[in-house]
Amino acid sequence: PLSSPQAFPLPSLPRKQPTVLVVCGPAQNGAIGLVCARHLRSFDYEPTIFYPKRSADPVFRDFTTQCEKMDIPFLSYLPTEVQLINDAYNAVVDAVLGAEAEVAEGREPCAAILATLKLIRIPIVSLDVPSGWDAEAGGRGGISPDVLVSLAAPKQCARSFAGRQHFVAGRFLPYDVQKKFELNPPEYPGTDCVVAL
Repeated sequence: PLSSPQAFPLPSLPRKQPTVLVVCGPAQNGAIGLVCARHLRSFDYEPTIFYPKRSADPVFRDFTTQCEKMDIPFLSYLPTEVQLINDAYNAVVDAVLGAEAEVAEGREPCAAILATLKLIRIPIVSLDVPSGWDAEAGGRGGISPDVLVSLAAPKQCARSFAGRQHFVAGRFLPYDVQKKFELNPPEYPGTDCVVAL
């Protein structure tokens, strides 16, 4: 999730304030979005989180508390007027569905969030699997992210990704997992936790 500094360096942002909207879903991908927001704050971005359906899982609650303690604001609603989002933020981090898309895509609040994300004009950074995409087949009817950050390894759907940058964040994937799934991880430069493909 640290690719936003690489994909959108602070000096390159179109707005004076380095604002980023992080939209989190109710399951694992949402938790990853919370972690991403914390990292963005650490790198001097100004994240705002929309997390409408909070998980009762204690780990997810801890991630939420950590964000609150870092003074990262939470939106109470996502504007349906997409121009408000386009005007307020430099980019949107999509942490809505991920690989669990088939479970929650048609349910609220996910369906309304996806409808809004499909209309915005600012760049979208999707974490692992773009929301609305099938993890295997790809993105028929989902959003069209500018940046994809694959976690651990690219999923089959990444073959359909046509955005401008694709990163993998999986430097610390255990060797036995790499061997079991016959993964060939890329070389990570220096101490970077992500690598561009």
